[in-house]
Amino acid sequence: MNYFRSRIVIVEDNDAVREGFSLIINSVSNYYVVSGYDNAEDCLKNLKKDKPEIILMDLELPGMNGIEAISAIKKINTSVEIIVNTIYENSELVFQALCAGASGYITKNTSHTELLDAIDEVIQGGAPMSSKIAKLVVNSFQKNPNSPLSARETEVLELLSKGKSYSMIAQELFITKETAKSHIKNIYSKLQVNSKSEAIAKATKEKLI
Repeated sequence: MNYFRSRIVIVEDNDAVREGFSLIINSVSNYYVVSGYDNAEDCLKNLKKDKPEIILMDLELPGMNGIEAISAIKKINTSVEIIVNTIYENSELVFQALCAGASGYITKNTSHTELLDAIDEVIQGGAPMSSKIAKLVVNSFQKNPNSPLSARETEVLELLSKGKSYSMIAQELFITKETAKSHIKNIYSKLQVNSKSEAIAKATKEKLI
């Protein structure tokens, strides 16, 4: 009676860790491991055949790394939930993985119970992660309340950062091209920069956009 069991794929280049996780997951009735891979490329190749609901993804892999793999998998199947399996609990890498589309993460030394709890949590729509990482994620979405830019200038700069031209910005915001240029001139002046790339870099760093 496999029809109600969640399908899980493990991508982990350490054979012992991969086999250990498989044993734990297969020991409970509501999950089973469809496949295990020691690299991301094989996981991607077999994604349609495996039809996983959850993927446990190592970050440090031979060839394509875990973060690149998460992005690639999410482009093929947006509904698959990816739990990062990492030794780096609070690093920039974990943050990048979450930004790429991971639902949460566990560490390599996770106990049997913690592993199954993390899978349960993701199945129920949660996101297993430490409070430090959760704070990093929240902070990344918060704009700086002390921004020197007006709301309209912020809009213009956000569109500029998405590669939009002056004409496209004008069209999107229902303003003239000259007005768009004037906003950009004010942005450069307020941020004390001389180019588009400098403005975007500074605004990103200071969380103005």
